[in-house]
Amino acid sequence: MLFGPPGAGKGTQAARLSERLRVPAISTGDIFRANIAGGTELGRKVVAYTSRGALVPDELTDALVRDRLARPDAEAGFLLDGYPRNVAQVEALDAMLADAGTPLDAVVEITADPEAVVDRLLKRAAIERRVDDTEDVIRHRLDVYADQTAPIAKVYADRGLLVQVDGIGDLDEVTERLVRAISPALAH
Repeated sequence: MLFGPPGAGKGTQAARLSERLRVPAISTGDIFRANIAGGTELGRKVVAYTSRGALVPDELTDALVRDRLARPDAEAGFLLDGYPRNVAQVEALDAMLADAGTPLDAVVEITADPEAVVDRLLKRAAIERRVDDTEDVIRHRLDVYADQTAPIAKVYADRGLLVQVDGIGDLDEVTERLVRAISPALAH
């Protein structure tokens, strides 16, 4: 599982790790964006939250993740990208994994300097034309992250699963840091 502040590089690194580990990367953000782009009912519900920098309600997110984890390609393993985002979602994930008999091998917090994140997201917004990435919304999302998501680090640290990796730097360097950080957990 990967988590970290918006713009820390979770999506990019999840795709790289997914390819390397030969498991699907499951990103709630990607699922949400696909529904927004497709104009689905879910997409309209999601954009009502994301356009103002708020998180999508847990019950909606949990249901999407439960459905995705049940697909055949996730049977041999998976990489969660940006989920869970709060302690309630940790509990929901615990229940899903218990039902499936699948424990987490490792939880990686990708860390990043907040100002570097703001710069990175503003550049991404310009390139990808993301309407949800204005500076005010980005800063609000960072505040929401600090308030709601950062506390899950303690939950997973207490379980002995947490490793932290700096997400700033050359893409290949960050990928290698991640691989080194999770390798001990995958060896068992």
